[in-house]
Amino acid sequence: MRHRVYGKHLGRNKNERQALFTGLVHSLLSHGTIETSEAKAKAIKGLIDKTINLVKKDIFFQDDKLKEKIKAILPKLGSKTSGYTSTIRIGPRLGDQTTMVELSLIGAEEIKPVKKEKAVKK
Repeated sequence: MRHRVYGKHLGRNKNERQALFTGLVHSLLSHGTIETSEAKAKAIKGLIDKTINLVKKDIFFQDDKLKEKIKAILPKLGSKTSGYTSTIRIGPRLGDQTTMVELSLIGAEEIKPVKKEKAVKK
């Protein structure tokens, strides 16, 4: 029975799940679109909405480059409070037949991905 059990566990413990969700949300916000399994996409949709709403309210957000990228997308989102992503089914993954989806931010079509700065050796 799943009475009073919140969220998707995805076969991971709490720390692994938090790290997975953080990585997926960061990748989606920096690249604009990601390809992932349907279960993972459904699990992070709420986190993406919360993150974008935090940037809208100008509350603390760690990554400044990512914050500026989200602020560039905000005018296209209008006065929405949720539903910032769209999901398109791609088909089954060849290895295990898991349904794969393309998760993308609405309004992030022409925005380029955030590039990481490479360390310079001395």
